[in-house]
Amino acid sequence: MSLSSHVESNTYYEVGKHDCWRKAIQCEISVLESNQTWETTLLPKNKVVIGCKWVFKIKYKADGTIERYEARLVPKGYTQTEGIDYLDTFSPVAKMTIIRLLLSLASIYN
Repeated sequence: MSLSSHVESNTYYEVGKHDCWRKAIQCEISVLESNQTWETTLLPKNKVVIGCKWVFKIKYKADGTIERYEARLVPKGYTQTEGIDYLDTFSPVAKMTIIRLLLSLASIYN
C-alpha cells in the first residue's frame, strides 16, 4: 500500500512543490559542490553546452516505508556526437583476477 501512495515524478516543477524533494535537491547540490564536480567557466567558441536533467527516486526500506528521497543531476550525454563533442571514451574496469593478483603480491611482499 505504501509503495503505491508515493509517486516518483519526472519533472522538477512537479517535485518543487514538496519540501522533501527540495531537501533532496539541496543535498545533491551540496554534494556536487563539496566534491568540486564542476566549475563555472566561459564556453569556448564553436562548442555546445551539454544539458542536464533531474532524476528523482524514492528509496524504500525492506518493510516498505520510505527510507529517503533521492535526487540526482545527470548530464544528457546522449546529445553528444562522437568525433565532434568527444574523441574517445574510457571506463576503468578492474577484473577480479587482477585484484587477486595484486592482493597476493601484497601479501608476499608485506
